[in-house]
Amino acid sequence: MHGLFSKLHLALSHGTEIFGKYLSWLTLIMTILMFTLVVLRYTLNFNLISLQESVIYLHAAVFLLGTGYTLKADGHVRVDILYRAMKEHQKAWVNLLGSLFLLLPMMIFIGVVSWDYIAFSWSILEKSQEAGGLPFVYLLKTLILGMVFSISIQGVAEILRCAALLERHYSKEAN
Repeated sequence: MHGLFSKLHLALSHGTEIFGKYLSWLTLIMTILMFTLVVLRYTLNFNLISLQESVIYLHAAVFLLGTGYTLKADGHVRVDILYRAMKEHQKAWVNLLGSLFLLLPMMIFIGVVSWDYIAFSWSILEKSQEAGGLPFVYLLKTLILGMVFSISIQGVAEILRCAALLERHYSKEAN
């Protein structure tokens, strides 16, 4: 069974890794757009609302969709006063239980609570309130569900990783 947990974990984590690396290119595009905005504003006294909103959309995409990649890289904030002194199998228990009873239920909660909000936005094909703004606010709001999906997939991968680690630990202990 441990081989199955490891294989599934590796497959999910590999997908998260690839997605995170492609997603990181959006930061380059965001930087170029922001540079363009600054140049236009301060040299030509010209401003494009749609370009400003594009930067906001890209920032939201990187931030929300990158949560799974951040979890994979263990980059989320953690109060580790006790955690850092724990043995590897103890950390695996903390991560396993935390993912099962905190992370995944929170993602389900966020998904359920945001569903009507996003569905309403789609039903009216919500547009920017700014003149000249982007007509895709419904897509921006859909990123919330993208975040739920991204972090849930990696959460499952973490559960599998911890289960495989614990299985190896206790099988060694039994021998």
